[in-house]
Amino acid sequence: MDRKDFLKTMAILPLGAAALKLGTLKSVTDTFAPTERMPVLFLGHGNPMNALADNNFTQGFQAIAKTLPKPRAILCISAHWETKGTFVTAMKKPETIHDFGGFPKQLFDYQYPAPGSPELAMETQQLIKSVPVGLSDAWGLDHGCWTVVKFLYPNADIPVVEMSIDYSQPASYHYALGKELAALRRKGVLIVGSGNSVHNLQLAAWDKMMTPGYAFDWATTANEKIKKMILDKDHQSLINFDKQGREFKLAVPSPEHYIPLLYTLALQEKDEKATLFNDGIVAGSLNMLSVKIDKA
Repeated sequence: MDRKDFLKTMAILPLGAAALKLGTLKSVTDTFAPTERMPVLFLGHGNPMNALADNNFTQGFQAIAKTLPKPRAILCISAHWETKGTFVTAMKKPETIHDFGGFPKQLFDYQYPAPGSPELAMETQQLIKSVPVGLSDAWGLDHGCWTVVKFLYPNADIPVVEMSIDYSQPASYHYALGKELAALRRKGVLIVGSGNSVHNLQLAAWDKMMTPGYAFDWATTANEKIKKMILDKDHQSLINFDKQGREFKLAVPSPEHYIPLLYTLALQEKDEKATLFNDGIVAGSLNMLSVKIDKA
């Protein structure tokens, strides 16, 4: 890190976390030396109760974990951290956030005590040149993150940092911002987008939650189109999801659960393929579709 970058870092620090120790600045370079290119994931997180379940979806997360190199750290873009501006968590010990209601005490008692990584927070801050990135100690690991990452790394021994979604920006902004994260893949960082490609809670058929394969026609149509666009690398159509007709408008009534998919796809390189897994619609209008990006 040169003097100019150092000054930039210190200028942005007041936006988020308390000032980090100067020793951390040196450890950024030491920690994130070059590695082989890491895969990228989009994980459909769905119902928070999946965190306590053993079902097809949680087994899918566990199976994909076996195909991953062990990362130095994880950067997660979760649907459940929306901010004005872009921030990353920068604390050493992030809190397990139970940002939901109406679930059993067992779920609220669950803790995922993964360490944070001030080093990765600063590396991410320095890497993104198009917008200022704030360092935050006011968040932690929300359920969009920990309910899925726990199945990848159940020992909670991999540092995790979250990056927020700027709710004031369009889909094209998030796709472009995702591309700026590309260098992290060659520094041992596993980048995970967590959301749902089809997510309409207002129309969900909760009485059909346990009925396998139950899906509204519009949700099935949107899901099939999304999958084809992913496999065809038709990212522009996915960025323009709001111009894809009625089924997409119902599938994505608000963008926060869809946006993490765009961060994942933005990181796909020319020699890489998308592998789909956990493709299943629940309660008629919620899709657990997940994606792994790696070398073809």
